[in-house]
Amino acid sequence: MWTPLVLVTALAAAVVAAWAAWRTVRDRPVVLRQLVASGVVEALLLVQVFVGLVSVARGSGPADGATYWGYLVTTLFVLPVAAAWAFAERTRWSSVVLLVAAVTVVFLQFRVVQVWSGA
Repeated sequence: MWTPLVLVTALAAAVVAAWAAWRTVRDRPVVLRQLVASGVVEALLLVQVFVGLVSVARGSGPADGATYWGYLVTTLFVLPVAAAWAFAERTRWSSVVLLVAAVTVVFLQFRVVQVWSGA
């Protein structure tokens, strides 16, 4: 399995979450650099989708395909929706929205690994 990619993605999302938590505590809105960092996480998620498609095409796939693809596709939408919301909401709550989204991505990454391995 491609666990290193998932771990790098989860770590990147955790960094975005920590950054958003710091801005929340300081009562600050999201800044453009945070949205760029979220874009990097999104790019890593797109790479995961590609790697997953290639893995399935080669004959190795997750134990439960529907659940796996459900988690992966859901994960693709979490950060862009949060980024749009955070961009529109110019208060500290934009940082909270980005924090919740990034933490959601971290947890979904670990679920992707569990589903792939059949746990």
